[in-house]
Amino acid sequence: MSRFKRGVKVDSRSGFKQEIEKCPVPYGLLKSARKSGQLNLSGRGLTEVPQSVWRLNIDTPEEAQQNVSFAATDRWWEQTDLTKLLLSSNKLETLSQDVKLLPALVVLDIHDNQLRTLPASIGELEQLQKLILSHNKLTELPLEIWKLINLRCLHLQQNLLEQLPEDLGQLCHLEDLDLSNNKLIAVPGSLANLNNLVKLDLSFNNLKSLPPAISKMKNLRMLDCSCNHLESVPPVLAQMAFLEQLYLRHNKLRFLPELPSCKTLKELHCGNNQIEVLEAEHLKHLSSLSVLELRDNKVKSLPEEITLLQGLERLDLTNNDITSVPCGLGTLPKLKSLALEGNPLRTIRRELLTKGTSELLKFLRSRIQEQPDDNPKEEPKTAMTLPSQAKINMHAIKTLKTLDYSEKQEACIPDEVFDAVSDSVVVNVNFSKNQLTAVPLRIVELKNTLSDINLGFNKMSMISLEFSKLQQLIHVDLRNNLLTSLPMEIEVLSKLRSIILSFNRFKSFPEVLYSIFSLETILISNNQIGGINPVRLKMLDKLSTLDLQNNDIMQVPPELGNCTSLRALMLDGNPFRNPRAAVVAKGTDALLEYLRSRIPT
Repeated sequence: MSRFKRGVKVDSRSGFKQEIEKCPVPYGLLKSARKSGQLNLSGRGLTEVPQSVWRLNIDTPEEAQQNVSFAATDRWWEQTDLTKLLLSSNKLETLSQDVKLLPALVVLDIHDNQLRTLPASIGELEQLQKLILSHNKLTELPLEIWKLINLRCLHLQQNLLEQLPEDLGQLCHLEDLDLSNNKLIAVPGSLANLNNLVKLDLSFNNLKSLPPAISKMKNLRMLDCSCNHLESVPPVLAQMAFLEQLYLRHNKLRFLPELPSCKTLKELHCGNNQIEVLEAEHLKHLSSLSVLELRDNKVKSLPEEITLLQGLERLDLTNNDITSVPCGLGTLPKLKSLALEGNPLRTIRRELLTKGTSELLKFLRSRIQEQPDDNPKEEPKTAMTLPSQAKINMHAIKTLKTLDYSEKQEACIPDEVFDAVSDSVVVNVNFSKNQLTAVPLRIVELKNTLSDINLGFNKMSMISLEFSKLQQLIHVDLRNNLLTSLPMEIEVLSKLRSIILSFNRFKSFPEVLYSIFSLETILISNNQIGGINPVRLKMLDKLSTLDLQNNDIMQVPPELGNCTSLRALMLDGNPFRNPRAAVVAKGTDALLEYLRSRIPT
């Protein structure tokens, strides 16, 4: 009986063959990388990087030995040097010294691995501009890393670093430095040499103080020192003239920092500290502040001077010891969120706090005793005075430069409303909660001074071309209307910083918004938008907040991860499957990082 089963084909040479281990990196991927200069090996379960990757630009490719003629696309000798290598989300414990064989690298991303050390040869990557080492197990860094003077971005968050050398100051071109979630007890004074630094994240460390040298970083826009052990902030911090965002949450501060020179500061976050006193001196210089967060402190009272913060949009005083608040808060023209829960308030009923900011501000305004008119000659009481003028808050027009004709449920704004303005300067207009089907034509009369307009909760299905004449506009609120598009003519609104378009009927992202380069905030949730152009969106380099919740986005383009100016990207409530909800829930930075790792090479 044959020892071979009938019908089974046996390879007689199989016993002489050597078993070849399959390379974890497909050859086609390496071939493509020679042409593009980019190689993405993220999430492949690698425990080590194959030699074929390090020697990509050195060894002769296989096809050179197989072909005798080459098409234009197969000329391997015309290959592009590798400039971008992504190795994130693998199982790497070490990195080979052979990394030096890729001297043209501009981007090296090794985040989310098991690295404990780095090779000294990494210092030979002289062209490197972006180095991502976050979410590893690094306890120290090789001295050679400080020779990478062309670095623009260095991310070291979520490691085990306890100290950094003064050599850090050699990275003079650095713009983005993330040292969060380490074990640092101090930062070197050489930070003063980082004159180009724009973003510095020191949160979740063990810092007890900040070096005075930090004030010399004149270009710093964002400083995050949350979750440390700071008891005070050095007074020299006030010299940071361009600082826009300052995070000091979860520390041991007893006083709000005095920042007389921080004229551009927009956000100050000091929640979860031990602040007891809020004085006028702390507030009077913060003219540009839009967010003041003081929740979970021991503040007992608010000075009347808080009403000088005319640009304030969000004020969070949750869980303090406040018994009363200045009624003048109700007159702040841009205040959209006022949180007072968890305070022993005596003058505001508890049920009023649950009705939202709008009702709370209305209550505070109702308690303001309107001042008598100092110049009765301007408004003589004659038989010609129209009854409707009684509805117009003349005090608001004269003192707050605000024209408020909201919640009237009227189909048009009466002429006498505009007549009442006369020669007064009007900066803010509120025509919300009416039945308007179009922008009032006479609004153009206010074009020289109007910077904030609220037309929300109306029935407008289109915006007239006349709107483009309001070229001083900074904030526009068009929420809860019937809009399906915006005219391209409004691209001339070169000062526009925020626009609210939520709860309308947009089926596509308005094209004109891609052309308004001053935009910092776009809120366009609860529409029917199916997609977004990430390449054009990246050109909006000031855009920090983008709300696309509850739309019809089926696919999130990975290139959206390149929009690194975004501090808040909201995508919940869309039907896309990838990225998963768990990734979206991690927050904007993690979401953008994930999207970047999925950009095809």
